[in-house]
Order: sequence, then structure tokens, then C-alpha cells
Amino acid sequence: MNDIIEQLQEMSETVPVPLELATFEQIVEVEEEILIPLPMELKEYLLYASDVICGSLEPVTASDPNSHTYLSEVTSYAWSIGLPREFVPICQQGDNFFFISQEGQIQLWQDGEIDEEETWESFWDWAEDVWMRS
Repeated sequence: MNDIIEQLQEMSETVPVPLELATFEQIVEVEEEILIPLPMELKEYLLYASDVICGSLEPVTASDPNSHTYLSEVTSYAWSIGLPREFVPICQQGDNFFFISQEGQIQLWQDGEIDEEETWESFWDWAEDVWMRS
């Protein structure tokens, strides 16, 4: 995990208005808003790497409720179009979502169905294989 976070930080682009890392309190607030606990690896990402901007994908964030990547809003939309409520989206691409299960496994939900062939064992595997290469 630490190696991937370091790589992400090295790859991060400089932007005029940088993202901020989420605080523990902000993560608790998001959990209260969506009424489901966040898996540990998603919390780790939000606390230590959610300020990274790299590639074409924009994973969820928890520090700015007005952001288009704000976890509560992304989750609300994903659930409203059919993503099963036991899953938490980690990244939106139009109406398709990478999501995390409570066990920490990442999968792709596209065209209203879970793509069984697109699976990663952890958030960090997904970050390395997908996000960092986008």
C-alpha cells in the first residue's frame, strides 16, 4: 500500500486548485450519509491518497461536498441507477462504476451489470492496474 501511495504522489499532477485529503471526521460523515461502513482500504485511500490527480480517472473523494467526485453524491447516483446497495462506488465513468465490496474486492459495474471478468483483490491492486495506467 505505501509503495503505491508513494507512486501515486509522484505521478500526481499539479493543478490550480488542489484536492485535499479527507479527515477521519469527514469519512465518518460520509458513512453516516450513505448508511453503510466504508471498507478499510477505501478509508486508507481517502486519508492518504485522495488528493492525487493522475491519469484520466477520478476516484471518489470525501473532503469537499461540492465536488463531482464526492463519495456521498457518487454513491447516491450509482444506487439510483441500479448498483446494488451493498457496494460502494470508488470511481465513476459516465453510468459505469468501479465499486468496492465490504470485503474489499473491486469490480466493474457497467451497462447495469457486474462484469465478473473485471475483478481486483484490493483497492491498491485496482489503483496500480487501472488508475495509474489511465
